[in-house]
Amino acid sequence: MPRSLHTMGQQHDRRSWAEPYKIKVVEPLRTTTRAEREAAIADAGYNTFLLGSTQVYIDLLTDSGTNAMSDRQWSGMMLGDEAYAGSVNFSHLEETIRRYYGYRHIVPTHQGRGAENLLSQAAIRPGDHVPGNMYFTTTRFHQEKAGATFHDVIVDEAHDTSSLHPFKGNVDLAKLQRLIDDVGAERIPYVCVAATVNMAGGQPISMANLRAVRELTRRHRIAIYLDATRAVENALFIREREEGYGEASLAEILLEFCSYSDGCTMSGKKDPLTNIGGWLATDDDELFEECRNLVVVYEGLHTYGGMAGRDMEAMAIGITESVDLDHMKSRVGQVRYLGELLEQWGVPFVRPVGGHAIFLDARAFYPQLDQEQFPAQTLAAELYLDSGVRSMERGIVSAGRDAVTGENHKPRLELTRLTIPRRVYTQAHLDVVAESVKACWDARESARGLRMVYEPKYLRFFQARFEPL
Repeated sequence: MPRSLHTMGQQHDRRSWAEPYKIKVVEPLRTTTRAEREAAIADAGYNTFLLGSTQVYIDLLTDSGTNAMSDRQWSGMMLGDEAYAGSVNFSHLEETIRRYYGYRHIVPTHQGRGAENLLSQAAIRPGDHVPGNMYFTTTRFHQEKAGATFHDVIVDEAHDTSSLHPFKGNVDLAKLQRLIDDVGAERIPYVCVAATVNMAGGQPISMANLRAVRELTRRHRIAIYLDATRAVENALFIREREEGYGEASLAEILLEFCSYSDGCTMSGKKDPLTNIGGWLATDDDELFEECRNLVVVYEGLHTYGGMAGRDMEAMAIGITESVDLDHMKSRVGQVRYLGELLEQWGVPFVRPVGGHAIFLDARAFYPQLDQEQFPAQTLAAELYLDSGVRSMERGIVSAGRDAVTGENHKPRLELTRLTIPRRVYTQAHLDVVAESVKACWDARESARGLRMVYEPKYLRFFQARFEPL
């Protein structure tokens, strides 16, 4: 069993496990004093995105592009074909995506939001409606920028941090049908399905649910596009929780899962284990032709799309590594380990534990704070002040404002995310994180909240600034 649980004197019926890799290169980390952290967070406007990386001890801001690459990926980097057109690395990447994800057409992009932009520009017309299983910040922005209205059709359990529903990422078919009846199928260009659902706490969608969404949309001739950035993590949850998949490989589950969609957007900075890159995949010939033209305008030629050849090679290798069962058990296992430590102390967070992060329930931490006093942003700042651990807000700041009324969106979930990069930290690092969270939990009654003093026009959570109340 993990060390901290042993020291608590608890009895368990399972054996210890270790990460399925060994460390070959190290990057030194610097600890800071409380006084240094107080100055740093004030200078950053109490926004952890504005901290410098050298001011951070353990960086759990995001798992996007923060992965440690394998020796095979670094070897592949040396095979980068940097030809402007027709790179051999694009051919390798295209072949690998087709093998594991199953889609026919691939358009490379510099990262996931590049793919979101292409899909939105090509598929959406002003006045359209896009349903999805909870919003994601950049995804909804591109949809709204193209003139669509986003509609949340996720199951109600996703908004309840205490619900133990095994597939809180599922689409509510009744909600989806009502939207189709209300606005007409012709005004819904596609259903946007995330796997896993980041804003719900990294929660998975079941194979049966996606299959049912496919059957419903087929009757109305509506497409389905996945946000597949963590679809391999989703495949592990299907293997563990859904009947009939307990002996299937992650590659088999992934391929079937994607077969119930028409394409996907992908950030290669997550599952595919790279530091940059992404793609749009589709089986729609007409949409592919449009996006292959648009990518030249926004990203780069259709055979590199903003990526270097070496990055495409590393991504192709990373895709193959991502479907290894031992790797994925370890990846999700680290998140579960952190969750176990927090659970024994009664710290409130989204349950069941999701695939890439622990999402602390900031409302439960700070019931004395109104939502417009930014409890999740406050918790992220307090955690940094305590230990130098960097987390991020996923609540009212991330939700932004209504495009019509200008009022703050007020999501039911007000969360602070502790995101575990892939193959970067050890369980000892997570012990430090857990103890820091407990310290903030113990001091929760003293929190006083924040006010926003600078608000950018777009995606404010990246650059907004705050000050203590």
